[in-house]
Amino acid sequence: MSAPERIPPGSVTTADPALADLLAHGALTVRGRIRDASNAALYCTVAHEGREAACVYKPVAGERPLWDFPDGSLARREVAAYEVSRATGWDLVPPTVLRDGPYGEGMCQLWVETAPESELLALVDGEEPGPGWKAIGFAEVGEGRTALLVHADDERLRRLAVLDAVINNADRKGGHLLPTAEGRLYGIDHGVTFNAENKLRTLLWGWAGQPLTAEAVEVLRGLRSALEDGGRLAATLSGLITAAELDATRARTEALLESGTHPEPSGEWPAIPWPPV
Repeated sequence: MSAPERIPPGSVTTADPALADLLAHGALTVRGRIRDASNAALYCTVAHEGREAACVYKPVAGERPLWDFPDGSLARREVAAYEVSRATGWDLVPPTVLRDGPYGEGMCQLWVETAPESELLALVDGEEPGPGWKAIGFAEVGEGRTALLVHADDERLRRLAVLDAVINNADRKGGHLLPTAEGRLYGIDHGVTFNAENKLRTLLWGWAGQPLTAEAVEVLRGLRSALEDGGRLAATLSGLITAAELDATRARTEALLESGTHPEPSGEWPAIPWPPV
């Protein structure tokens, strides 16, 4: 019997229908646990019809209760974030499905190998970012010293900032940014998204208040149509988030189009997640 074809994590896109089938229907084998995750996250392999890939499986049973999100809803929110990312055409979230596994229902997401040499965040001295960087804010670095936290002025991050504004991401940390050796960038850990209340917390504030790109405006117009009643995306999301949350997603999309700018911190909620990385 020949060994299954191993899928390189950085070589796929959401346009590959066989990949979703692999994640959804393949035999899931737990290989280990990701110990620094706040909820149960298991490193697995999934194999189906001669193909095999590494993936992350997060069972609903391993989710910790949160005061501001319904219990047992985080896995569905991860899948919903993928579906919105897929609808943008930007492919910023690794392919993600909801399925049964060894510990019950959970989300299953393609594992992404990162390029450790990629620098997207930095701490710098001074009050202004250098060329190619955007300021986030000042951070204490010990012994009463502060440094400026910055992120790269990167179009991939800018697209992710737009996606986060649409899905109301309450936890965009540096460790959730996965650049690959192939030049792609993925965002992961979208369990605390789609809340009906404004909870946007992110490190990607460098474009706050600046005009959206023409590309982003076009993508948002497409999302607005897809989110209308009867639209494919609306139908998909209705099985993953509440009706109120779907309406709030529509409202956020419309607000971005009306303002034509990246959102700014509201002041009603901590703007930067802690810890930031």
